[in-house]
Amino acid sequence: MRIIRKQEETLTMLLHSKREYETMLNSTHDAIIGVNQEGIITLFNKAAERLIGIDAVQVLGTRAENSIDNTRLHIVLETGQPELNQEQILPNGTRIITNRVPVRSETGEIWGAVAIFRDMTDVMTLVEEISDLKELKSMLQAIIHCSDEAISVVDADGIGLLINPAYTRLTGLAPEDVIGKPANVDIFDQESMHMRVLQTQKPVRRKPMKVGPKRKDVIVNITPVMVDGHLRGSVGVIHDVTELKVLGEELEKARQMIRTLEAKYTFEEIVGKSEPMHIAIEQAKTAALTPATVLLRGESGTGKELFAHAIHNESERKYNQFIRVNCAAIPESLLESELFGYEAGAFTGALRGGKRGLFEEASGGTIFLDEIGDLPNTMQVKLLRVLQERELVRVGGTKAIPVDVRIIAATHVNLESAIRNGSFREDLYYRLNVVPIHIPPLRQRREDIHSLVGFLLKKFNAEYGRNVEEIDARTLTILQAYHWPGNVRELENVIGRAMINMHYNETIILPSHLPSLSQQAKTSAELTQETQANAEGTLKEAMDEAEKSFIIKSLAACKGNRTQTAKQLGISLRNLYYKLEKYCMAELEEES
Repeated sequence: MRIIRKQEETLTMLLHSKREYETMLNSTHDAIIGVNQEGIITLFNKAAERLIGIDAVQVLGTRAENSIDNTRLHIVLETGQPELNQEQILPNGTRIITNRVPVRSETGEIWGAVAIFRDMTDVMTLVEEISDLKELKSMLQAIIHCSDEAISVVDADGIGLLINPAYTRLTGLAPEDVIGKPANVDIFDQESMHMRVLQTQKPVRRKPMKVGPKRKDVIVNITPVMVDGHLRGSVGVIHDVTELKVLGEELEKARQMIRTLEAKYTFEEIVGKSEPMHIAIEQAKTAALTPATVLLRGESGTGKELFAHAIHNESERKYNQFIRVNCAAIPESLLESELFGYEAGAFTGALRGGKRGLFEEASGGTIFLDEIGDLPNTMQVKLLRVLQERELVRVGGTKAIPVDVRIIAATHVNLESAIRNGSFREDLYYRLNVVPIHIPPLRQRREDIHSLVGFLLKKFNAEYGRNVEEIDARTLTILQAYHWPGNVRELENVIGRAMINMHYNETIILPSHLPSLSQQAKTSAELTQETQANAEGTLKEAMDEAEKSFIIKSLAACKGNRTQTAKQLGISLRNLYYKLEKYCMAELEEES
């Protein structure tokens, strides 16, 4: 009984093992056919049934070469040589790849043979998928490496996997400094945004940070990488904001230089009763009654902006905007967007909804373009379009925007000379020079100095808390004899300094209170002599002739050295060039 029971247990185990064996063979995706020493099929799994289209019961126990076309298992039995990676087309048209190998005993005796084969469609699909993945990987690497944005990638544990050259340029960290290292290797005194994203599985947007040894200011965007719902790592895009900060600072400076305000001066506040000043004021009052473009010309410090305010306040537009723009003070890179505005996305850092330019802001009112002679050539073309078509196109835009704006321009530059040397457009000149008004320099209206000093005394008494009543006659004579290269602005400076030099109980400005003037003042006798010598012409002609004569003498004394001549005259080198052109002395200056 014990022997029988033992045999039953052994048989049960064998049957159980056989079922496991058959289950394993039928579960595999590969088709398997096995034969014994006689070539009889002993194994034919489910995958073989599916591929060949024959049920196992039809072929088991039969000879392989009779039941299956091109099986070649009988040849492997005869030769004992394996046949590997053989392509074959089955009768049903299925293309397969097969391996046929002999089955040997421990002593090397051939016990049978096995064929293992797979539908090549699956293999080709895998090959194509692998090829596509390799191609996609190459493309992604090319895109990442060509990007100007710094990119870093970490795995699910926060270990660096990849960086691009832009990242190295930005942070100064090479691949070996980052790849294989923790995600916080590139930051200082801050939490790693990669680690935060890996912990929360939520993206981080526009986070300001400092990265790299030089602590570069950056903005980072980090996004988790999810595959089938599982976290695989995170990708970070890092934007350098150093340039944006510089541009922002320049923009802020430019905005401080651009004074957007209501006009606050009128013609009643313009001090001057001399003939040249009277002519300029009358011309300005006439121009104020028309919508025509006005060009104010004159040296620096003569009061061109004062006239612009007064013209606007006397015009029909006085209740609308008066906007002042100093064309020479705004960086060229910002000038176009400030004047004409921009559309959303026109450049990095642009406001989401775009921005109106100063011409649009001034629509219905007046825009004062100071130092128009220093306007870059590219901007001259755009300004010409506004003058001609009364419309503009924003930066990054395509739609023309109509504007109703009155333009008052001002310059100390000799525009005619600028046209000849190509720095100013002739067509723009004619558009601006509709109503030209020349503001005379102070030396051509010395009789106004007394009135100007009285005005300045009131102004500085209020500002300084003083009580200065008048100016001594001797002091006035000195001021009237001075050449005033800085014009009214210089006179304002001199009177202000003189009042500072006075004691609090003094009420009269004496010659001793004046700061030293940079040029020898002429005596009243010399002024009288010059006036008599030029009595046949107008006062302006006499003054121009005296100025021309003095410049010629100074050039000769300095042996033609323009820089030294300008210094001796107490004027800027640019101002000297202007005067040489004005009096047609360019050739004389070269010969000297």
